[in-house]
Amino acid sequence: MKSNVKNKLALTFSALLALSAMAFTTTASADETQAAPKQCTERKQFTLAVSIYTGWMPWYYAQEQGLLKKWGDAYCMDIKLEPMDYGPSIDTYIASKAQALVVTNIDLLTASATVGKESTVIVVGDFSNGNDKMLTRGLTLNEVKGQNVYLLDKSVSLYLACRALESVNLSSSDVAIVNTSDRDIQQNFIADKSQKVVVTWNPMAMGLASTRGIKTVFDSSKIPGEVQDLLVVDTKTIKANPDFGRALTGIWYEVAATMTNRGKAANEAMADMARLSVVSPTEFNGQLKTTAMFYTPDAAITFAASKDMQDKNAKVRQVTFSCGMMDEKITSVDAVGIDYPDGTVQGDKNNTLIHYTVDFMQEAKDGKLKR
Repeated sequence: MKSNVKNKLALTFSALLALSAMAFTTTASADETQAAPKQCTERKQFTLAVSIYTGWMPWYYAQEQGLLKKWGDAYCMDIKLEPMDYGPSIDTYIASKAQALVVTNIDLLTASATVGKESTVIVVGDFSNGNDKMLTRGLTLNEVKGQNVYLLDKSVSLYLACRALESVNLSSSDVAIVNTSDRDIQQNFIADKSQKVVVTWNPMAMGLASTRGIKTVFDSSKIPGEVQDLLVVDTKTIKANPDFGRALTGIWYEVAATMTNRGKAANEAMADMARLSVVSPTEFNGQLKTTAMFYTPDAAITFAASKDMQDKNAKVRQVTFSCGMMDEKITSVDAVGIDYPDGTVQGDKNNTLIHYTVDFMQEAKDGKLKR
């Protein structure tokens, strides 16, 4: 690989965070010159923790375009986007330093089980349909046995690894998991040729897959619908401040509408998200092809309210427990309750910590959100 391409890939995280910080600073400076809407007697403060992933780049774009301020003004609040690595973003949310989080259903389940935090899923943004990958250097999937596997431990990447191993009658006990941060995983694997197996997600996975000698042996397209990408809000917060959910939902679907209008605005939005991802527009569009995006509230509602999603989550519950992703104190797959829009509850009804709702998406569908 040419050195300039390699350096570009290695700098994905630092460049993205730097660009994001610059965008936030610029937006904040502009915002300070604008008076709060006259009808607002007070402005509450909320934070959304975000990390690098193809399906979550719309949030970075929304911040740069001033949409957090626009929708915050509409609902008399200030919404701050807090970009960070994936693991720390979950920790920040769990510690209540952020009231909202973009996260997979898998990591939401394991985190909820560990600390007992109650969360409400207000938007189902997409499911990974090839974005999460196991890649190797010169090995087939059957040859992974006995190898070190580099991934962000106890995360969606461990889940994908377990599902990949399961497909060839292996388990996590047949490999050695080496915890590696999402910030370092791409650069480290490219640089250290003694590393043979890695699991990560886009854009890092695409960078690795395009490197000579590294190939994909399993990806999330083999388990469609299991790796869901969600917008969640602390349940106490959303009950006390439903307008926070409305503002976030409005932001999401305004960007989604821009992305799908097929005009100049859509092309510019895609180009901006590619720039913020530190990839080319062609590469970003390639990543979107392996992301089953729910661009409309109707599509998201259909999936969120379906028996199919409940079946996918039943599999997630079983694998996270059997694969050792849960805290040691969790002794049953039913320890955490998950409730759905139709009233179904999976797991312990007396310890329901995850709530799927379609209410905010329905308001977006019905055109009831402020602008």
